[in-house]
Amino acid sequence: MINIVLLSTALVANALPPVIRVGAIFTEDEREGSIESAFKYAIYRINKEKTLLPNTQLVYDIEHVPRDDSFRATKKVCRQLEAGVQAIFGPTDPLLAAHVQSICEAFDIPHIEVRIDLEMNAKEFSINLYPSQNIMNLAYRDLMMYLNWTKVAIIYEEDYGLFKQQDLIHSSAEMRTEMYIRQANPETYRQVLRAIRQKEIYKIIVDTNPTNIKTFFRSILQLQMNDHRYHYMFTTFDLETFDLEDFRYNSVNITAFRLVDVGSKRYQEVIDQMQKLQHSGLDMINGMPYIQTESALMFDSVYAFAHGLKQLDNSHTLTFKNLSCNSDKAWSDGLSLYNYINSASVDGLTGKVNFMEGRRNKFKIDILKLKQEIIQKVGYWQPDVGVNISDPTAFYDSNIANITLVVMTREERPYVMVKEDANLTGNARFEGFCIDLLKAIAQQVGFQYKIELVPDNMYGVYIPETNSWNGIVQELMERRADLAVASMTINYARESVIDFTKPFMNLGIGILFKVPTSQPTRLFSFMNPLAIEIWLYVLAAYILVSFALFVMARFSPYEWKNPHPCYKQTDIVENQFSISNSFWFITGTFLRQGSGLNPKATSTRIVGGCWFFFCLIIISSYTANLAAFLTVERMITPIESASDLADQTEISYGTLEGGSTMTFFRDSKIGIYQKMWRYMENRKSSVFVKTYEDGIKRVMEGNYAFLMESTMLDYAVQRDCNLTQIGGLLDSKGYGIATPKGSPWRDKISLAILELQEKGIIQILYDKWWKNTGDVCNRDDKSKESKANALGVENIGGVFVVLLCGLALAVVVAIFEFCWNSKKNLHTDNQSLCSEMAEELRFAMHCQGSKSKQKPALKRDCLKCAPGSTYVPTNVTLPNLGVHYNYFN
Repeated sequence: MINIVLLSTALVANALPPVIRVGAIFTEDEREGSIESAFKYAIYRINKEKTLLPNTQLVYDIEHVPRDDSFRATKKVCRQLEAGVQAIFGPTDPLLAAHVQSICEAFDIPHIEVRIDLEMNAKEFSINLYPSQNIMNLAYRDLMMYLNWTKVAIIYEEDYGLFKQQDLIHSSAEMRTEMYIRQANPETYRQVLRAIRQKEIYKIIVDTNPTNIKTFFRSILQLQMNDHRYHYMFTTFDLETFDLEDFRYNSVNITAFRLVDVGSKRYQEVIDQMQKLQHSGLDMINGMPYIQTESALMFDSVYAFAHGLKQLDNSHTLTFKNLSCNSDKAWSDGLSLYNYINSASVDGLTGKVNFMEGRRNKFKIDILKLKQEIIQKVGYWQPDVGVNISDPTAFYDSNIANITLVVMTREERPYVMVKEDANLTGNARFEGFCIDLLKAIAQQVGFQYKIELVPDNMYGVYIPETNSWNGIVQELMERRADLAVASMTINYARESVIDFTKPFMNLGIGILFKVPTSQPTRLFSFMNPLAIEIWLYVLAAYILVSFALFVMARFSPYEWKNPHPCYKQTDIVENQFSISNSFWFITGTFLRQGSGLNPKATSTRIVGGCWFFFCLIIISSYTANLAAFLTVERMITPIESASDLADQTEISYGTLEGGSTMTFFRDSKIGIYQKMWRYMENRKSSVFVKTYEDGIKRVMEGNYAFLMESTMLDYAVQRDCNLTQIGGLLDSKGYGIATPKGSPWRDKISLAILELQEKGIIQILYDKWWKNTGDVCNRDDKSKESKANALGVENIGGVFVVLLCGLALAVVVAIFEFCWNSKKNLHTDNQSLCSEMAEELRFAMHCQGSKSKQKPALKRDCLKCAPGSTYVPTNVTLPNLGVHYNYFN
């Protein structure tokens, strides 16, 4: 049993032969170069450390061939196969690599590469450490999206460069990015760059041969395309190795990726050891050693091969066989070795090395950005993470105080106003809220600016007929301005062609209208607290209750009384609630004055109680409403909301021509707003205005409602007490500072706006230009001394009219009674009418309230003592007694 264990241990220990031969193909221009040095050093290090392959020695077989000489490369590979190599490394030339790959695939020899491979399909027996181009295109796309690039030029040099960028080109539609693609070489660099400059493209991806980058840099400097507007993204992983001295202090943006993980312990350890070698192949960058990407990949590829051998050593016995290109026999163990290499995991100079179907699938690349002194790492990118920026400010250099930006604006009170002083020039000509805001932002961000007015005095609206824009939007799209600071609304249409910062002011669309005229005060306005139908119901109730009281008093025996209390045995009774007394009782109680009549029966008291309660509620309600109606000014408001405006045609309405409010109604899907837009579109010449001042003037003329943004509406309302806002806001939006697409200023200005908002500076500026200008309308002056207005004759004059009319009526009735009584007494006294009236008048004038004075010659009958007026029923037998029914007196 012990012998079997020892035998198996010996077989496992001897799974790998003591010497393994590996081949390498390099081009003639790479002879004794950094890539070959890295390959040799990796094999030397593995053999020396003895940690990966303790019982095996690696021996390299290197061949050099000219570029594009595929025939000689084929002969070299066949010779290496006959020499017994177990793997072949290289070459980096794509044409030679294709031929070497076909031979290795035919004889099952692992082929390990460190070059760009544009083919998407997996290859048998191919191991490539260079990141896949489709994954790299994802990195370019993600960084472009992070930097908000919307107009990009791609310059490629090699014929296959267009295929390298095809995934990026196809994704341009998804990113809404306009791409301009040109092929160039050192002789045509300046021509291509000049065409890009004429097209006003400032974001450029450069995919050139690293050996020609210095020539490309020279062309940039000659064309002066090296200011802050330009941003170059290079596809080379070794941008650090180039001299960027001419670009460090002019604010040009240069970005690149780096595959070598210079911050890892593995990198520091390997670099320290390589420095001790005479031909290390290292570059010196700012006094520090640096290994180029292809050299680092070659180093990692050798270690990946060694890790595959180690795993195979633990479970498989490797047999060798000399192969010949003249034979069709393949290596039987080649597939096993390839699978073990494909499953290897290595911590290399380029980070973690993992493979899937021979391609590197997981890696991390650093994002580099040229700053004032050196090119630095500002973040990283991973396939499963995306862009991760550790220094967001690196893309917006703060050393830009000497840069002068062209700021486009539009004159609009109180945002931007031109001073009346003709001697002022430059930016000093302007004042307003936006001017102060721009000054605060410029001080915080650090730039100079030059203010210009937009030529057509328009904010910018899309014109479907010409498929173009006008106003400020057009100026930004054509790059004639760097910023636009005005009362410019952020909306979808504008955001699709230009960029906006964070909003510095929030607002909505409101309706400006002239203050409704006061309701004219009527003489009988004291009747307004109750509606006309209520007054009619009260009158009906007054008549109904009066007759009810009269009828119930006649039926109830308790309402009849003896008119002669001294004659208790008499049957003469009378009822106090005659028709006139019933109406007088109801009238007196309704007016809260009493009448001298008191119900005695329960039924009449119930009627009286109900009437008292009715009067209490009516009079209380009337009194409560009377104060409001007489002290509060009543307004006639023809419209209360946008729906009221849309449902009528007497009052016209419109908005600013070429503004975002017009675009809102034009593009709205809400029925009411669509109806309003159809109305405005059919009356385009009469309802649209050129400026806000024209719209406000139209409102003051009457019968016109102006749809405008709430901030401007607030400004107008606070300065003219004849203007008011109708209803609430129709939408919600914001004002922002506009920039061209992909502008590097957008994010910096957004941060400045947020900081100004948090500090309250924007609110201070708002109060300065809206409320503290000295011309604000004080609407509450009338109510400072008292909450209620004093009542005038126009408010309660009707009461005096009623009193005077009542007095006049009483005089007329008194005269009528006087005449009627005089005529009645003619039959008794046998006098003429004139003498009777004169005697009655003389008596009335002398009577002055004396009870003892008696009218001469005229004997008035007492009702209580006059037997002639007594009615005796037929069923009464007593001759001297009778019952007196007084129905009407």
